[in-house]
Amino acid sequence: MSIAPAPAADTERSDDDLLVLTAEGNKQAFAVFYDHTSSRVYGLVKRVLIDPAQSEEVTQDVYLEAWQNASRFDPTKGKALSWLLTMAHRRAIDRVRASQSSRNRDLAVGVRDFEETRDDVEETVEITLEHQRITKAMRTLTPNQQQALELTYFQGLTNTEAALKAGVPIGTMKTRLRDALIALRTRVGASEAA
Repeated sequence: MSIAPAPAADTERSDDDLLVLTAEGNKQAFAVFYDHTSSRVYGLVKRVLIDPAQSEEVTQDVYLEAWQNASRFDPTKGKALSWLLTMAHRRAIDRVRASQSSRNRDLAVGVRDFEETRDDVEETVEITLEHQRITKAMRTLTPNQQQALELTYFQGLTNTEAALKAGVPIGTMKTRLRDALIALRTRVGASEAA
């Protein structure tokens, strides 16, 4: 690929000629082409995207694509500016679609992850009432049953650890625990029915 000479400073070349020279690798021709067309490309992109920062990014992408694909331009099929503006419009529309898709995904995730607000007061009251019922029922248990529940449920010990701590055989600890749970279930159930 030979590099075409830059356009002479005193010769005004058309955008078509500049793009043909760009296809041949002429960086100066591309710089002049950019100077001639950039305000129109940026204006078109900004009308579609509104956001100046995104418009600048898309405009930069358009010129990168123009540099890379200048050889695809055929001056017999249209003007260089029309070719470039078509490319810019497509890129801007693609950016709008990508942004919309992103917003749709975010919305879908937001809807999926949305937790409905709960009535914390109602939940707190229910927990308090349940706690009161269980505390009242616990007072009716024997001291050995209370100890078995305290060691296993409230201190988190295993049956073996609770038996060692209470100084009783494991079988005795299991029996106390079973009897305590049966008694609690009966008493809490009776207070709910009342």
